Amino acid sequence: MVISDFSFGRIVVNGRTFNNDIKIVLGQLVPDWWRSSGHSVEVEDIEDILNSFSEIIVIGKGQPGYMKVSGALRRHLKENHIKLIEEPTSDAVRTFNCLTAEGKPVSGGFHLSC
Repeated sequence: MVISDFSFGRIVVNGRTFNNDIKIVLGQLVPDWWRSSGHSVEVEDIEDILNSFSEIIVIGKGQPGYMKVSGALRRHLKENHIKLIEEPTSDAVRTFNCLTAEGKPVSGGFHLSC
């Protein structure tokens, strides 16, 4: 799964264009990612990722990065030895692609706007 392009409100994954937030769960695309608290990522927002046994989770926080990871999710990830990388989405796309190319067990959630 390769993210070939990202701009505000638009992401291209494996040649398909999406205009809503997405998740990629160990190579499986989940379109129209909706979070219970809007600009906060909670445990329940990424249950599918947590159940996938990903060792690394990349969160694209939007441009310029207003979306936040909740304290409860941070604690959950730490307790389960899951590495969290959170960056503005343009940087998160590069990080995700690099980790994928290295064959790492990575999943991600990508916020496309603010």
